[in-house]
Amino acid sequence: MDTVIIGAGGHGKVVLDILRAMGTLRPVGFVDADVSLAGSTIGGLPVLGPVNLLPKLKLQKVKAAIIAIGDNAIRRTYAARVLEHGFQLINAIHPSAVVSPSAKIGMNVVIAANVVICAEAEIADSVIVNTAAVVEHECVVGEGVHICPTAALAGRVTVESGAFIGIGAKVIQCRSIGADAIVGAGAVVITDVPAGATVVGVPARVVKTGTGTRLVLA
Repeated sequence: MDTVIIGAGGHGKVVLDILRAMGTLRPVGFVDADVSLAGSTIGGLPVLGPVNLLPKLKLQKVKAAIIAIGDNAIRRTYAARVLEHGFQLINAIHPSAVVSPSAKIGMNVVIAANVVICAEAEIADSVIVNTAAVVEHECVVGEGVHICPTAALAGRVTVESGAFIGIGAKVIQCRSIGADAIVGAGAVVITDVPAGATVVGVPARVVKTGTGTRLVLA
């Protein structure tokens, strides 16, 4: 099935590699909001132009799309637009990933190389589970979350919509990461993280609240 990749940046290159490794979909090109990229070639595929080309691509029998944009809010917004244009949102799941047959995976999901998703985990729409990340048993990952490379969620962790789990971060079992929260690179989360908060360090501590207030650490 002919597939267009929305987003021609670094993450778009990763998604292209995954689609090629899968071998079941045919990527035909990128679209990107940066009009200066139109007419260029990335990974051997053309950048066709901006997103307003989608109706034309639909007429050309391109049926599927995937959003390859790292920003969580933008990724969710574009997913809604693509559905409005009648495209099927597909998943990019690298063949080296291990995904339990009891896991539930939404649409417009990217699961990169060497990821492990364990029994009864739930991955909502527009989630990125990046290279070598681990999502353990019975975790619930909300819409538009980004779990960065080598991050690990222990069993029964909940990550609410729009949250960002930084590279190499760890979350112990049964903890909750609130909506739009940010867990910094290498942080170790041992308590629940409030919605909108930013936490860093080992153990992780709040350095910015959901109201935008930055905390002064002693």
